[in-house]
Amino acid sequence: MSALVTYTQEGDIGIVTIDNPPINASSQAVREQLLSAFEQLRNNADIKAIMLSCAGRTFMAGADIREFDLPEIPAPDPNDIHALIESMQVPVVAVMHGTVLGGGLELCLSCHYRVAQDSTQMGLPEVKLGVLPGSGGTQRLPRLVGFTKALGMIVSGQPISAAHALDIGLVDAIFNDDLHAQALAYCRNITDVDHANRVIGNLPLTLSDTDKANLEQQVNKLPTADKGGNATRAAAKCTELAGSLSLAEGLAYERQAFVACRDTDESKALRHAFFAEREAARIPNLPRDLPLRNIQSIGIVGAGTMGTGIAMSFANAGFPVVLQDLSAQTLTRANELIAKTYQGSVTKGRLTPQEAQHRTDLISTTEDDLQLSTCDLIVEAVFENFDIKKAIFKRLGEIAKPGAILASNTSSLDVNVLAECSGRVPDVLGMHFFSPANIMRLLEVVRCDHTAPEVLATVMRLAKRINKVAAVSGVCFGFIGNRMLEGYLREAEFLLLEGATPSFIDKALEDYGMAMGPCRMIDMAGVDVAAKVVLEQKKSGSLPDDDTYRVVVQRLFEEGRYGQKTSSGYYRYEGRTPVEDTAALELFARLAQEHGITQRTDISAQEVVERCLYPLIAEGYKILEEGIAYRSGDIDTVWLHGYGYPAFRGGPMFYASTIGPDRVVASMQAFAKHTGNAFGYWDIPSSLAKAGAN
Repeated sequence: MSALVTYTQEGDIGIVTIDNPPINASSQAVREQLLSAFEQLRNNADIKAIMLSCAGRTFMAGADIREFDLPEIPAPDPNDIHALIESMQVPVVAVMHGTVLGGGLELCLSCHYRVAQDSTQMGLPEVKLGVLPGSGGTQRLPRLVGFTKALGMIVSGQPISAAHALDIGLVDAIFNDDLHAQALAYCRNITDVDHANRVIGNLPLTLSDTDKANLEQQVNKLPTADKGGNATRAAAKCTELAGSLSLAEGLAYERQAFVACRDTDESKALRHAFFAEREAARIPNLPRDLPLRNIQSIGIVGAGTMGTGIAMSFANAGFPVVLQDLSAQTLTRANELIAKTYQGSVTKGRLTPQEAQHRTDLISTTEDDLQLSTCDLIVEAVFENFDIKKAIFKRLGEIAKPGAILASNTSSLDVNVLAECSGRVPDVLGMHFFSPANIMRLLEVVRCDHTAPEVLATVMRLAKRINKVAAVSGVCFGFIGNRMLEGYLREAEFLLLEGATPSFIDKALEDYGMAMGPCRMIDMAGVDVAAKVVLEQKKSGSLPDDDTYRVVVQRLFEEGRYGQKTSSGYYRYEGRTPVEDTAALELFARLAQEHGITQRTDISAQEVVERCLYPLIAEGYKILEEGIAYRSGDIDTVWLHGYGYPAFRGGPMFYASTIGPDRVVASMQAFAKHTGNAFGYWDIPSSLAKAGAN
């Protein structure tokens, strides 16, 4: 077995170092060697203190999550290691840097002292994986920093800075340079201090009336157990019990709660989502040593809301950006939006005034497209008009420097055609950002038929640099996300024509877990935007020969009901609050009458969920059959990060596997019989039929 834990000595200070790249995860082998190291040090009379540190770019950033799928976590138990550290005859000092998360922070809580680099982030993010801290986090953290502060960290799963950790007493000192030397000096200063009272597990904890009030307030804000709140509620209960149980009793209760959470569908879904996101960044069959293109400067064509958001995404990562538009008025609005956005970040304390000014200065605006000619990557972000986009790509092919990557932000159009227009086919792909682009993390990277491998690899690497979650799609209408969205929106509209109200449809899907129902979503994004996509499809002849297809959004558009921006769409708006609108309901009833659709009153929430989600899932199977997506997890990643799909359900494809593809097939067959299938809306892809049969 390779040495994942080593021991050295500098004078009278023992140094235990964990070296398990890339994140020093607490694997079984690490635990075995860590336990062995401390057992050997237990009776070493030559040392007066022990430094516990990690090699590489970070301290231990958590457990080996793959072990969660095992019936039991392999021995040694982390709690045995923690107990041994607490019982050492000399003080143990955790020396933290990078990210100290989950099991890494729990390990530090067993040490007598904690010091950290000033840039360190630390937290207990287990609830984001549908579990809770299972190795003492819920028992030791409240004993150290107080119940209310600990509860906030544990149920949110959010990391805190070293400065904040020092403030609340989680760390004892922070250093801004030469961590090793300063930590050594710190160790030498505490060798003569009695460290017996530094054992966190022995500290008393009593919940005050304020603590109990805060607990009730926090728990009331948590989702219910069936809506993704199982782990957070269990974590809150464990933390509460730290005030009434001994450490041993609390650890036993915590472990039982951890195992119970681990075995839920919620945790399995969240762990799937975690791994799917990381897998989505990997492109099959690409050589590891493939040389990437050097991207140092960015050009954006189109200074509307989307183009401006994309510009800020790159500026936030330190890239100089040229934002080009033919309209001086549009550029003025873009500059105003940039200033307003960054000022908002300053007001909220997310940026200093200097940081905001630096990011603003990175974005230059111009009407002259020749200023794009020196950019390494140019992203076209004009509105969804194919003729205009084709003309832009022809022009970019003429003016861009050799080797520049040309990308379209189109949400649905054929990027292969745009590549041909540019005359630089290998240099072209799609980069579909989601609005607002400076906030939404999803990026669909669209590989054209002849995109050069190094271009695809470069943009996937670039996505990480600008803090995006990227997934690759092939070329088809709507790519992965919007293609699947079509069936979802189609059935939502049919349900409106059949008598369901917008609020009933939205509530059913929001109760399922969607961040926003389809009617509210379109009203917010813009009915006009959605209608123009449908009209573009109609123009290209790609719509089904069904005169009821997406007729609702088209009629709303014709009547000037554009959604929130006009205070009327599927709903009427009082400010930003949607209110059921009699005029809209009458419009839906008229449309139903025009098309011979009988309205009914027996539509259930379950029917809404199944009719909207199952076509979406079926389309996902087709996408995999056609090779548009590499993996089902890539589809889940797109929906989790771009469309508000509930993480606790793992994504639409994972959800199908959870409930069983046979259930999806049976329901689709029933809907085909109930609503008819003249246009193939309920056709079952062969791969879904096969999965259902198995």
